[in-house]
Amino acid sequence: MATAAHLISNTLPSVKQLQCFLAVAHELNFRRAAERLSMTQPPLTRQIQSLEALLRQPLFSRSTHAVSLTEAGRALVGKAEKILADLDALSADSLSRQHRLRIGLTRTLDFTRIAPVAARLALLDSGDEIDSPDLTSAQLLQCLAQQTLDLVLAGEKGAGDEQGVQYRWICREPLLVALPARHPASRQETVSLNDLSGLPLFWFARRANPAFYDKCEQLFAQLTTPLTKRKEPEDSLTMLSHIARGKGFALLPQSKCAFAQAGLCYRPLPDREAQQLAIDVYAATRRHDARAVLLQALNTLSDSAP
Repeated sequence: MATAAHLISNTLPSVKQLQCFLAVAHELNFRRAAERLSMTQPPLTRQIQSLEALLRQPLFSRSTHAVSLTEAGRALVGKAEKILADLDALSADSLSRQHRLRIGLTRTLDFTRIAPVAARLALLDSGDEIDSPDLTSAQLLQCLAQQTLDLVLAGEKGAGDEQGVQYRWICREPLLVALPARHPASRQETVSLNDLSGLPLFWFARRANPAFYDKCEQLFAQLTTPLTKRKEPEDSLTMLSHIARGKGFALLPQSKCAFAQAGLCYRPLPDREAQQLAIDVYAATRRHDARAVLLQALNTLSDSAP
């Protein structure tokens, strides 16, 4: 069978170039894209530059403060995603996908410490590939759309109009206040955010989980005194060490409040604040994925809900 000459040309984009392009397109940040691909920034930049030279047009507009897609870049996103999805379907174990799931768990929660969910995850077929990547809920939902994961447990629903994704509620995870043990509020059974107005809040960037961020902001706007926010360190242990030294406070999922250190304590929020700030955990899947193994997994996980 004859093969068109252009299909065996050396000038076609490589898989790596397309993967690098999509990582930057989704993150709009070269450093975060490089971290996501487990590579350093210079080779990532070279891959993008090579792809732009190959296509003879810029894919990103860059400034000292922001990265955005050009018109050509926006047009390439859908095409690149389809190409990589088709290649993924050709992988050696593609025939077994009908009976195997790739499950992603958000890094925000420690599911081993959420007893009902941990028990249900343990009940899933041993052939399922349960992954715990260091990814936010938003990044997991991107993986779901790119078909590199089949089911993800995310904190809150996606913020966008994700018509291709369906959600099933699993459980609610309460937030606790991590605060300095020497703060006067630490002597209370519950601690309101109004009690901590003199301390900065270590807080995350909205892009990590837009829906949950916006939900919290609604409550923050009702406080007597506006909160002062400080960028959350990448390493949670570093953040907790800062808190132990009186440098601020944080709101953490209950399952993440296992670290003990002198000068650090955890307290629950009052009922009204606790209800507004609790994290709703959802199982998210692609809307048209109706494989029996997926539906069975969803039913198993849903049994953890009251």
